[in-house]
Amino acid sequence: MSQKNDLVVRTPSGAVQGVRDIHGEVYRAIPYAATPTGIARFAPPAPHPGWAGVRDATSHGATAPQPVRDFGPLDMRPYFGPGWVRGADYLTVDVRTPGSDSAGRPVLVFVHGGGFVTGSSQAALYDGHTFAGAGIVVVTVNYRLGIPGFLDVHGAPRNRGLLDVLAALRWVRDAISAFGGDPANVTVAGQSAGATLVGALLATPEATGLFQHAVMQSGSGTGAFTPEQAERVTRAAATELGVDTTTDGFADIPDEQFVAVLPELTGLDLRTASATDPLVGLSPFGLVLDEQPADALAHGPAADIDLLIGTNTEEGNLYLVPQGNFENSQPADVLAVAGQAHRDPENAVKALIARRPQATSGELRSALIGDALFGAGSARMAQAHSRISNRGTYVYSFGFRSAALHGRLGAAHTVELPFVFDIADAEWLHGPTGLLGPDPAPHGLAREMHEAWLAMVRKGSPGWAAYDNSSDTVQHFG
Repeated sequence: MSQKNDLVVRTPSGAVQGVRDIHGEVYRAIPYAATPTGIARFAPPAPHPGWAGVRDATSHGATAPQPVRDFGPLDMRPYFGPGWVRGADYLTVDVRTPGSDSAGRPVLVFVHGGGFVTGSSQAALYDGHTFAGAGIVVVTVNYRLGIPGFLDVHGAPRNRGLLDVLAALRWVRDAISAFGGDPANVTVAGQSAGATLVGALLATPEATGLFQHAVMQSGSGTGAFTPEQAERVTRAAATELGVDTTTDGFADIPDEQFVAVLPELTGLDLRTASATDPLVGLSPFGLVLDEQPADALAHGPAADIDLLIGTNTEEGNLYLVPQGNFENSQPADVLAVAGQAHRDPENAVKALIARRPQATSGELRSALIGDALFGAGSARMAQAHSRISNRGTYVYSFGFRSAALHGRLGAAHTVELPFVFDIADAEWLHGPTGLLGPDPAPHGLAREMHEAWLAMVRKGSPGWAAYDNSSDTVQHFG
């Protein structure tokens, strides 16, 4: 049973009341920045004005405006969380700690995924109690999504969702010692879109000194749109909403309309003379950069950061199997994906078939999606980091095949998360609609993977040899 027991901690904006459970202490929905409303949705995060007295941080709060994402027969609520929960403050963090004392424990800051348009710290997969049980302070971050977070609006700073994460990291630097954490031993980690944001932090000068280790799980160091590509999305959004492309044009549009218009922006052809589509048509939202993070690491703190990079062996299955598009894939579908991701799609398909001559069209299509979204960009990041870093670069591959959806889901995107957080035995991850399917999780795999992440958070090394461009050392899980 949970109980308060006068768990009051003072943050830079005011005091918060937490709750104690069998795993330690929890403080939810603590603001790290002011709520962005109106034109402020397109401004950098502003300091929170603070509050008098003690703020109740014992229950979940608001989330960023976002649409519902439906994966049909696969229950993805543990990954996406509750969706859009309306409320005053949503630029917030949740903190789970063994104790709000002076112990100075390692800190894990986790940045959620969701394709830059969905997700929140409330997702059940990110509860973090297993990390707290092992002596880690866990911070999960909400940030702006969709149009307020990532549309390249004229007159507004780019990548406002990334600026939010930076603001949250500054909050951790200033506040985490009061929750029993060590601000000089911080690991920033993310999965999917969150991992791509972590990659951008490694190339961002303003991130210097805010963390010492980083984890990119199923992200990309080459997933950013060019300004030219982003301009197409901005014009399309402005046309759909009937406004001009400036901050003044977007300022008075309610969040409900921003969310409602998102489906109309999916499917835009974002290929240009200089760039392929890094998200292969699945989303028009992401980072907008002049230079890909993997090519810009020298500008940020990357050289002094230990980096762990992981990908799954069948990432693309998540985007095909639940929708019924895996078994129905045809050669034309394979070529269409290759056309989004490659300058010479026909030769790219031929090369893939040469490597996998027995693969079905569904398997080829999945492989192309997975490589375009995560595999190629993670490999580029590992190569770039190992060249410039004074610290270690560590790489792993996750290959456990989920039995979900009649055994077809496999080692898809997100399947690794229950193992990272060592909750693979949770009942709500199993059954006919669960992410891990009806079968029990393999004995020991979650503990093995969780221990590697624990080691990374504690000391900057997961426990195997560092990667370099001559040896290509990769640890395999499952």
